Amino acid sequence: MMGRQTGDQSQLFYLFNLEERIPANHLLRRINPIVTRVLVDLREKLAPFYSDIGRPSIDPELMIRMLVVGYCYGIRFQRKLCEEVKLHLGYRWFCRLELDDKVPDHSTFSVNRHGRFRDSDIFRQVFEAVVRACMDAGLVKGEGFAVDASVIEADASRYHGKAPDEIDWSAPERQTRAVAEFLTALDDEDADADRKPPKVISPVDLARPGPRRPTSASSLDMGSIISSTSSTRLSST
Repeated sequence: MMGRQTGDQSQLFYLFNLEERIPANHLLRRINPIVTRVLVDLREKLAPFYSDIGRPSIDPELMIRMLVVGYCYGIRFQRKLCEEVKLHLGYRWFCRLELDDKVPDHSTFSVNRHGRFRDSDIFRQVFEAVVRACMDAGLVKGEGFAVDASVIEADASRYHGKAPDEIDWSAPERQTRAVAEFLTALDDEDADADRKPPKVISPVDLARPGPRRPTSASSLDMGSIISSTSSTRLSST
């Protein structure tokens, strides 16, 4: 005899334990102890970038954990990431959210990425902590690294490029952190190195918030992590 589902989901009270719903072999449960150890001093490092007065902010560890979920499961967009964390019990458990806890708005990630997270260099510190954990576990030697990257269309046009000597980098509107880092890197380069200067460059600062093509959350964060770690001496860690 064919069965029929009779429940109308009208039960008022449920006995539910989120901890018991996550299998022991689940990826997020397996990496949770490492993530917890890596983020143990996260608040201490970010404390100088928060005000002592005003309303409490979104927990920075919650945002980092949500980004880890996005990297692990290929969720590239912030809106989609917030939707998935809201609906998925495993994601909620990893982010330490109860069933009725509110998920942060997607715009919170952009504000913090271009503000506190960038100013504090926290992504570099988290990445280096992960590398140290891998070295302690014997997974890597720390003598070199490789990057598996994806080709992403740049928000620039070769028709709007300018010759390097045509751009006034001392102008106030050019004095951003990205420009300062770029000029510092040029000053630190070996003067005797045989490098050809680019014919044209784009004066657009992609690190400055503003209207531009939509870019995925993972590409922005991983891009900043990769660029910030390119000069890190892992062997000396």
